[in-house]
Amino acid sequence: MTVLAGLYRAVEAQTPYGGRSVTFEPAGSAWLKCGARRRQERGSGDERHAVETMTAEARADARLAVGRRLRLGGADWAIVTVEPTRPGRAKLGLERVR
Repeated sequence: MTVLAGLYRAVEAQTPYGGRSVTFEPAGSAWLKCGARRRQERGSGDERHAVETMTAEARADARLAVGRRLRLGGADWAIVTVEPTRPGRAKLGLERVR
């Protein structure tokens, strides 16, 4: 399945109270060929949470970097890995905490 995803980058700012706030600004879009979603649990003790993972293939683009977010299907996915596959293509490892 091929989908158009919005690409967002994190912007940090200091709050008036000395804290930090993180917002996400649009950085473009990317066409993705998505793989199967997998669900697993992470954490320890009582603090376990469900994590969805998915791989996707996209055209190689310097904006697709670890730490950025992709919004597709109404959900935000963090880019956790970027691996070049063949010339002009990249395999992305995506993760979403539920």
